[in-house]
Amino acid sequence: MHNLNIVLVEPQIPQNTGNISRTCAVTGARLHLVRPFGFEITDKHLKRAGLDYWDKLDITYYDDLDDFFEKNKGGNFFYFTTKGRNVHSDTEYLDNSYLVFGREDKGLPEELLHNNSDNCVRIPMRNKLRSLNLSNSVAVAVYEVLRQWEYPDLSREGRLTKYDW
Repeated sequence: MHNLNIVLVEPQIPQNTGNISRTCAVTGARLHLVRPFGFEITDKHLKRAGLDYWDKLDITYYDDLDDFFEKNKGGNFFYFTTKGRNVHSDTEYLDNSYLVFGREDKGLPEELLHNNSDNCVRIPMRNKLRSLNLSNSVAVAVYEVLRQWEYPDLSREGRLTKYDW
């Protein structure tokens, strides 16, 4: 069994966190939210974006990055950043991977990136544009990891509701 963890450091936009929570719910990834947030967890936009999946999440809250790292020793950490030198799809993700994403307006702290430069990964994009939307970045990253792990515990076959095949 593989353990995939999504870490949002100081998320600011409730709709992004709601969309990411839905991605976590449908893939079985754990969601880690590191304070401070730019919204209240009860925010209606957060709940609307996550729809009825919020109760299906495995979610943990942390006071700050120090609290997060103290409680998650021994994980395999990958820092998603536009400043990364490694392409996300060229990286091998091990069991108990933590995909760490920074806040929408600032990203991850540069000291953290500097101290973990070998584990900083980038989703390729054109240079003159700032970045992908956070929830899109998380979806790209999650499905790359799951592809490498051969989609454990995920349904690979859909069904029509009206017709039998």
